[in-house]
Amino acid sequence: MALCGIGFNSGLNGIGFKQYSRNSSSVILIKPTASTHLVRRKSNNPVRRRRSNINCSTKKDDQIVESVTVDEKLGPVMKFKMSDFTICDCTSVGLGGRADEIVFEAIVNNPQSPLYNSRVVLRRYTSSQAQRRGKRAIEVLKKLARRKFLYHSYSMQVHGYVASSGSTNESSFTLVHGYHGSYSLRHWLQLPDWLPTLEATLALDEESVRKVGDDKVGGSAISRKLRIIRILMRDLLVGVNYLHSHGLAHTELKLENVHISPLDRHIKVGILGNSSDFYEDNPGNSTLDANMDRRQMMIAFDMRCVGFMMAKIVLRELMDPIVFMTFKSFLTKGNQPSCLREFLLPILCKNSPSGNAGLQLLDRNWGAGWNLLSSLLATKPSERIHCLDALRHPFLCGPRWRVYPPMDMIRWGLGSTAVRITEEYIYGRHQRSRLAHFIELMEMLNPNQEPKNWLEFLPGKWRLLYSTGRHIGLTLRQPSTRVLIGDVYLSILQASATIDTITLTSNINFSVLVGPDWPHEKRGISGKLKVDSVVRVTAGKRKYLKEETGEAKNISYSSNTKDQVAQRPSKNWRRASPVKEPPSSLPVAKLASGEIEVTMNLDDSSLQKVNIAKNVIQEVRTLVPPEIFDVSKLVCGTFLDSRLLVLRGVNGSALLFTRSCR
Repeated sequence: MALCGIGFNSGLNGIGFKQYSRNSSSVILIKPTASTHLVRRKSNNPVRRRRSNINCSTKKDDQIVESVTVDEKLGPVMKFKMSDFTICDCTSVGLGGRADEIVFEAIVNNPQSPLYNSRVVLRRYTSSQAQRRGKRAIEVLKKLARRKFLYHSYSMQVHGYVASSGSTNESSFTLVHGYHGSYSLRHWLQLPDWLPTLEATLALDEESVRKVGDDKVGGSAISRKLRIIRILMRDLLVGVNYLHSHGLAHTELKLENVHISPLDRHIKVGILGNSSDFYEDNPGNSTLDANMDRRQMMIAFDMRCVGFMMAKIVLRELMDPIVFMTFKSFLTKGNQPSCLREFLLPILCKNSPSGNAGLQLLDRNWGAGWNLLSSLLATKPSERIHCLDALRHPFLCGPRWRVYPPMDMIRWGLGSTAVRITEEYIYGRHQRSRLAHFIELMEMLNPNQEPKNWLEFLPGKWRLLYSTGRHIGLTLRQPSTRVLIGDVYLSILQASATIDTITLTSNINFSVLVGPDWPHEKRGISGKLKVDSVVRVTAGKRKYLKEETGEAKNISYSSNTKDQVAQRPSKNWRRASPVKEPPSSLPVAKLASGEIEVTMNLDDSSLQKVNIAKNVIQEVRTLVPPEIFDVSKLVCGTFLDSRLLVLRGVNGSALLFTRSCR
């Protein structure tokens, strides 16, 4: 374990630092002098590190704090000397220093300074790259000087820098910035009692509740967590949008760089040392298209970082570095962010079958949280949501705010609700009717109606969730061969021969339970049934048959309806908008299947007999929908997006699939 300490040299500026590196770890050596001494104190606080207590002398002259020019790039900033500060004996871990930074907390002891008796943070940059970060923070302050108040409302305040003299090491740069508490947002969320602590820290009063659109301060634990998440995310998005509106990208957004100010009790993003302009040079020197592309890429990068922060805030499991790396690798492999729920469900339900609080929060309001998270983490930068649109998202708006969701959000809500009903596995008459109704609504709102769109989204692995034609799984009957159906997948690959030809592979996982009775533990001999076929995708139409086709019946019905509406008093009744009838036909993707090939594998050789295999196949065909066993019975596809798929069989039944990324 490397030794750590601080070296002090007496001089005009009070303190000098010496830092060495060994085995890629930062080692700071202590070298006391005659004018300094070390004071060691025992502290029971595990989040603080020991520092030396030095009382620097105070010089009362007019040149201690003044507006000077460091160089042409920095512009006018406040200039300090080390004698203006009293170094504290401890430094908060939440300040998050790097290997090439030395961080101190200090008290301004100069009576002539406007920051007298204020706690500040001294951040000394030792490497050349770190010095560029410190000077960049002052450049940002110069750029936002006209709206300095708003800049300080959303970012950590930068006061100035420490002047260097000829006797000190000029290869370092010390930045003086504001102190915003001992913890970063990551430390706040890792507290065991983080919910009541954050409620007290953020001053959750009626005004704050009104800003997030809630009805009252109280509520259940899930409602309280959702309110805190809305406050944190809205403050963060407002601050990031302020930077984007001024032509800057933060490029380093993470929980460790976000603090809660004890003064105004709002979120403050870290020092803008790594912020970048949307335009590298003068905008007039480059083309407009290149500037727009650079701006879009930088905004998309910041929004992706905001998505990672939201995922960690809502889902506490992602605080674990190993789980977060699994989560991040899922996205870097090119998987669709809309399938995050399918991917994270085993992790979130590991300790509880019903999931944790984060799963319940994201599932609320028709899965609005998953929609916002997938919009922030979209694979294509052009598809990622911006700050203003995220602030108007239903997940961040309370019930008192009237938000009109777009059509994409309506489709998302229908699909999320259908998936939630299938997970309950209580297929009563009302659940089956609701599922059939939701599937029909999804088919009417199909976003991809042309075959070229189907060939783009179809390839992948889909898991069967529900069938309107047959109940999947166990029933009350007594079969001769007991078979327990597991996961049923439909793998789709695009054939290389022609563009509109795909290969359908149906994989049915099952277990054969040996014995006359059902065992308590449903463990049997595992097996797999595989069905292969080549399918051609073309454009088609799905026609709806109407019960009343006579023109006279329609006229009489409409006239009677108009008479009834006219007889109603105008004070108590308003004229209702005409009800839109379902369309007579909808465009679909027609599936023309060829020959099929069926293969079955059993792990136990004793069951690999003709009679037993025949009974197993017959039982599997009875338990699964016929379209899965014989893919030639799939007539058309009626709904497709990045996460859900609806296929219709020859008998009119609908099969609902979700994209599997396991």
